[in-house]
Amino acid sequence: MTSITITRPDDWHLHLRDGEQLRAVLPHTAKQFARAIIMPNLKPPVVTTDMALAYRARILAALPAALQSRFEPLMTLYLTDNTPPAEIIRAKESGVVHGVKLYPAGATTNSDAGVTDIAKCYAALETMEKSNLPLLVHGEVTDPDVDVFDKEKVFIDRILTPLTQRFPNLRIVFEHVTTRDAVAFVTEASRQVAATITAHHLLLNRNAIFQSGIRPHYFCLPVLKREIHRQALLEAATSSNPQFFLGTDSAPHAQTSKENACGCAGIFTAHAAIELYATAFEQAGALDKLEAFASFYGADFYQLPRNIGHITLNKEKWAVPEQYEFAGEKLIPLYAETSLGWKMV
Repeated sequence: MTSITITRPDDWHLHLRDGEQLRAVLPHTAKQFARAIIMPNLKPPVVTTDMALAYRARILAALPAALQSRFEPLMTLYLTDNTPPAEIIRAKESGVVHGVKLYPAGATTNSDAGVTDIAKCYAALETMEKSNLPLLVHGEVTDPDVDVFDKEKVFIDRILTPLTQRFPNLRIVFEHVTTRDAVAFVTEASRQVAATITAHHLLLNRNAIFQSGIRPHYFCLPVLKREIHRQALLEAATSSNPQFFLGTDSAPHAQTSKENACGCAGIFTAHAAIELYATAFEQAGALDKLEAFASFYGADFYQLPRNIGHITLNKEKWAVPEQYEFAGEKLIPLYAETSLGWKMV
């Protein structure tokens, strides 16, 4: 196959940052995707509908003129111990907030204001269930006694399974799943539960972090896992199960923030997101399954119309740049200075 045309895809998990950083990375996504679920973990976090509306306005203002009508940001709120039910209702009625993000406090970048005890959120979650507003989950425990490679599985056992039992009609997106345990959980759950899968977790296992030394640009949270887990993710993504769909979790950090004594977690993939997914699907012999995973299943779960336009990828070797400009600093993309075999035209 030398070319593939698919319905214009959506990114159901994206970090855009703010200000000049936002302006630097937004065009990468807007060129490829029609819509994206925008993460709320700014400083300060996006905890109210008014803040989400203001952030949305900044995103739209940052779009280059040629992309103004081609991209729609789908906003989210940042769940806290104190999120009131009234704010959930305002979010739903706004028409622009499409989910509420659960960050366990301290789990990842800018999650310090996250949830310390899920029981404190029950009133908000009950309102979300009644309002049909999805909960988007960063599925890792923060208990320091739990091994970093087991945090997702323990979260399923301690938090997610009881949560689905308590709120059976709450729509939940288990974001950036990384283990065969998560795949099994979603597969066995009701259709109220879905999951996003990143390109980097489809393409890489944890060996990538330690090739001839520490490779900080392969460090993300949840961290890359063993090969058996990568294979499970690949099988899920190519299975035609509508509970699994595309979410890049593209997370830009300046080179200086990645390459230091306490480097930030996050991999920047927005520069070649759909090409990276095409690479993974081709390796699995499943390019014919890419369109549904990238363009249909997420829209269906979020109860939004499927996109009308199309994009085309050609079988073409091209060199990934060494870096991109990032608000006066350098941003290192995944696979910098190497080649990819698919290129969007």
